[in-house]
Amino acid sequence: MHHVNPLVVFPRSYSVGAALVAVMLWSVAPLLADYARATPPLQLTALTLLAGALATLPLSRRVNVATCGRVWQVSIWLGVPLLIIGAVSTYFIGMRLAPAAEAALITYTWPVLFVLLSQWSRFGRLRIGGLVGALIAFAGAAVLLIPQASGGGTDTALTGYALALLAACCWALYSWLSQVAPVPLTPLLPRLLLIACVMAAAASAILEGQLALPSSEAVLTGMALGLGPYGIAMVAWDKALRWGHTSLVGSLAYGVPILAALLLVLAGMSTLDWRLPIAALLVVVGCLKASR
Repeated sequence: MHHVNPLVVFPRSYSVGAALVAVMLWSVAPLLADYARATPPLQLTALTLLAGALATLPLSRRVNVATCGRVWQVSIWLGVPLLIIGAVSTYFIGMRLAPAAEAALITYTWPVLFVLLSQWSRFGRLRIGGLVGALIAFAGAAVLLIPQASGGGTDTALTGYALALLAACCWALYSWLSQVAPVPLTPLLPRLLLIACVMAAAASAILEGQLALPSSEAVLTGMALGLGPYGIAMVAWDKALRWGHTSLVGSLAYGVPILAALLLVLAGMSTLDWRLPIAALLVVVGCLKASR
């Protein structure tokens, strides 16, 4: 992340407001993705990443990646776009195979995975608090998964949950690379999203046979996802972290899974039962415990 200029002081309300904008937009992502079920997932991923690249242009600035070693250059220009494609596409596919609210909740366990990965890379071991937080968060996921696994005929839903977890792993790895990379990745985000867009479009043409122009519905949904959750939200989050207190701003992100599930239930796209609020609460508590 960027270092904050200590001579520049912004009101706390500014960073909190920017963080709330990001949280609201991220919470809408499952709802928008559910509306786009008729669009092939890789095609939707390409449209989303194209709109995200355009929306994040304000973050762009020149970064000399050539000063990094060869391994880091490959990791930045190839590894990061692949992680972005993996995170977005498996998220979209997972929400189609499994109930949307539950799949979104599993995806938002990624902060716990990021904390564990950061602790391991920084200290060479996992701290007790991080492990306890991870156990609490994944106990929330287990509340959703155990009834599905014990019942019959749920292979499709379980595959969707597995893909949602894969999306969480991709986001955690992306966040970790952003933390440890020798150059800041945020100014490179528009170019990285554009590279990922080209890869996703090629994969869509090969695997989905999408050589024709996308439908107007697919374009509108992809643009909404790219401009909002994967565009403006990332810009707002960058500002919030640069101009605010990281612990305060970061704690706001843990409300995303609860708000996302609530929006899906209110829209009639998910059914509320006793498992969903309990699982959401456990995920949030686990994230908070791990981050402390």
